[in-house]
Amino acid sequence: MKIGIVGCAGRMGRMLLKQVLATPGCTLAGGTEREGSALLGQDLGVLAGDAPLGVAATADVAALFAAADAVIDFTAPAASVAHARRAAETGTALVIGTTGLSPADLDAIAEAARTVAIVQSFNMSLGVNLLAALVEKAAAALGPDAFDIEIFEMHHKHKVDAPSGTAILLGEAAAKGRGVDLAQVSQRARDGHTGERRAGDIGFAALRGGDVVGDHVVTLAGPGERIELTHRASNRGIYAAGAVRAAQWLQSRKPGLYAMSDVLGL
Repeated sequence: MKIGIVGCAGRMGRMLLKQVLATPGCTLAGGTEREGSALLGQDLGVLAGDAPLGVAATADVAALFAAADAVIDFTAPAASVAHARRAAETGTALVIGTTGLSPADLDAIAEAARTVAIVQSFNMSLGVNLLAALVEKAAAALGPDAFDIEIFEMHHKHKVDAPSGTAILLGEAAAKGRGVDLAQVSQRARDGHTGERRAGDIGFAALRGGDVVGDHVVTLAGPGERIELTHRASNRGIYAAGAVRAAQWLQSRKPGLYAMSDVLGL
């Protein structure tokens, strides 16, 4: 399977290059970087920390989509929407792991998925997606009258969006378990005299600092007891491995918008 990487010279891009090279049955279709990047022309093997491949990073997104069976995208919201539209035009399967996507961005990706197979997830790791399934079950079992749900996340100081996409994914799972719309019960910030906690809210807290890869804790707090469901990532390689697995899973899939829960059979 020929897999292309957009944003191939970034931190995740390099890990994705390395993961594709290490995965049996997969080859690199190529990699792109934005116009003006100082890393254009760099050998993809070298970017992956391996031996030179004789294939250079380019800015030609159209050529990459034409050459690839699937493309993996961990870039930025506007770029991911453009790539989804490009995938719809070329029929190239697409995996999107970009965070910070707005409702409008997600709508645009869903529209593209009407004509091409796309996996979109705010987190590609097996552990996080299993955690989301557990959160949904716990939220369904422990009702809002007795148990409050709070979601804590911490990431490195360079992360630009908050709460994290993974925290939102977990919030969506909790809301689904309770049969409510997350947008109607989400509590994103508390400061000053806030009054009592509103029953049924799903709260979020975001910390930033150091080089934390990603910590997430979902707390269900009730009278006399508290349940905490936790995932801690220590290596970004888990996201690359999940994304390549998703790309392989997309082979021969019908057009549609899929999640990692579909890929993992959850």
